[in-house]
Amino acid sequence: MPTGILDYRSDAIVQLMSMAEEDWTEQELKDALQRAIMLELSTIPPYATALWSITDPDNSKPVRHTIREIVFDEMSHFGLVCNMLTSIGGTVVLTDPLTVPKYPGELPGGVNPGLEVYLSGLTRESAGLFSDIEKPEHPLAFAADGNTIGAFYQRIANVFPTFAHLLTGQRQVSFPLGSSHGAGNDIVPMNTIDDVLAAIHVIQSQGEGTDASPENPFPGAPGELAHYYAFKEIAEGRKLVLDEGTKKYGFTGPEVPLPDTSPVARVPLGGWANSPGNEPDQPTATLLATFNQHYSDMLYALEGAWGDAGPDSIGPAIGQMGQMRRTAQQINGVKLPAAPRFTYGPEWLFVPR
Repeated sequence: MPTGILDYRSDAIVQLMSMAEEDWTEQELKDALQRAIMLELSTIPPYATALWSITDPDNSKPVRHTIREIVFDEMSHFGLVCNMLTSIGGTVVLTDPLTVPKYPGELPGGVNPGLEVYLSGLTRESAGLFSDIEKPEHPLAFAADGNTIGAFYQRIANVFPTFAHLLTGQRQVSFPLGSSHGAGNDIVPMNTIDDVLAAIHVIQSQGEGTDASPENPFPGAPGELAHYYAFKEIAEGRKLVLDEGTKKYGFTGPEVPLPDTSPVARVPLGGWANSPGNEPDQPTATLLATFNQHYSDMLYALEGAWGDAGPDSIGPAIGQMGQMRRTAQQINGVKLPAAPRFTYGPEWLFVPR
């Protein structure tokens, strides 16, 4: 494969993290960037499934606004890392069946080992899962350890300057997200090592905050929290506040109520056909297949944007995302036959061409 692609289920990132930085070659860097792309892509289905389960379509409502902005952040991060890979001569691979996300299951490459990521509607529990995905190395309000996404990006940042001479600025995609979704969210070309390190800083701090503050330093609105803390507020049901006496943060502020949602059940591995008693009837199966096709077409369009099709392929990818949202909301309205207090949710299954 063009960038040494390994199975989504492998522990490739853990293996990279165990290597001394001076032992990395150009190929390790390309592999690391491909796996970072897979990581960013893997967060979008669970976050979007939760977002689309919210029944009130008003994007200004607090919890919906928070999750929607995080989804756009992840899209920006995805685009920035794709630009890093192609600028050093790598090829973005999104449509090899081995590389696409699989749920339920761990994050790709062995990051945050033991964390099972699943697809469901928004609940306190699923918000807790999302905060675990974004877990910092040194959170301000909770202890953490292990191989985190932020630590993996730090390793890439440490190694990249050695290979700065490989940056060519080829096959770059530019897309303006900053004006609508916050400073730092523009997808910009990676022409220099300064461009790369600035982008990694955005990715790390939007997800984890900084050692001094839980706030996103590149917010869409003043006071916007980094992803970990924003999801943790939803999970805990309380705002994060600073105790002026102890100078420590805690989730002890005003209540954070959950919005009304469709009760989307956890999607089984391989889709609803594998859920005894909940095998979809023909109309529901058609909706599920329609969503999966839009999802797959989006992946092909995105792969093409950093490949032979070029940046004009971004428009069709955005169109597919809109179709996915509308189809997901239809799916969310269908009750499970064997558990009618819950509904179906989109499967996010890849359909190869």
